[in-house]
Amino acid sequence: MITALFSLYSAGILMTNDVQATTPHLMPWDANQIIENSEIPKKDPANIAPVINAKAAIAVDLKNGYILYEKNIHNNLPIASLTKLMTAIIVLEENNVSDVVKVTRNATRIDGSKIWLAPDEKITIENLLYAALIPSANDAAMALAEYNGDTIISFVAKMNKKSEELGMVSTFFVNPTGLREDEDPVEAKPKAASAKNNADGTQELINPITLLNSKKIEKPRENISTAYDLTLLARYAYGKSFIRRAAAKKELEISSTSGALTHKLKNTNELLSSYLKVLGLKTGTTDEAGECLISIIEDDNNHQILTVVLNSPARYTETKVLADWVFRSYHWNESST
Repeated sequence: MITALFSLYSAGILMTNDVQATTPHLMPWDANQIIENSEIPKKDPANIAPVINAKAAIAVDLKNGYILYEKNIHNNLPIASLTKLMTAIIVLEENNVSDVVKVTRNATRIDGSKIWLAPDEKITIENLLYAALIPSANDAAMALAEYNGDTIISFVAKMNKKSEELGMVSTFFVNPTGLREDEDPVEAKPKAASAKNNADGTQELINPITLLNSKKIEKPRENISTAYDLTLLARYAYGKSFIRRAAAKKELEISSTSGALTHKLKNTNELLSSYLKVLGLKTGTTDEAGECLISIIEDDNNHQILTVVLNSPARYTETKVLADWVFRSYHWNESST
């Protein structure tokens, strides 16, 4: 049965449709999970693990979640713009990409990376998603969150609720961008809470302090997660056909609905132009988080791995080192691929 589920997921990734939302629950990634030997890549014991200086890192087999490399994978760390994968997930699951957003002045005033959206500019959700995922535009992420949740507070509540659904027990979001909050987000925004359904169908807001305590996380000023949790998020995000397409684009030009304003997008992921066959996924950088990167990488035999490096001194170099080591050190049973 488990093998059948693995095969179903692998086939789904190759299709243009989204992978079913139940996938993370049917296939929890656990290094101790009992699976058939034919599904587990075999490691050459002569190849010792590489030296990775990132504060945390992980490499997993995308097909079955088998952990191929790990370093501090359960340590809580800031995740910067890796956040935008969750932002995109919420919007894709609740909005139509053809919907038109009127950009607020608040969204245009955000700091960091942006595409310089204009106040009152009208632009589709599709184009805003491309902007959030390709050049990691904070103004686009804010515009999406405001449109979806009416307020940032309600949108962040959805982000935390989704993280719980995906089993991301060590993750907590305070905003849709990944930037550090100037003030304590929990005390300043006491309703930035997750929601649960009551028996009568209404929703009850869960106090964020309660949520933090349940996850045993100290009150953060920025979005935090672990390398392990981010594999859950990344695999789920990669199941979205839109995210797969966007993450692979090196450049794109988008425009407002009137065509009067155009924005040139350039992917922040330098590995898309490397010798590796990189299929995506997301970059992130802030002073606190350091250099962060989630990557989906494929070898010549179509084996796909998912890597995460957090707070790396050289995220692209270390991801290359990690991928090269994995493909050199592990051998897959070709009959099972």
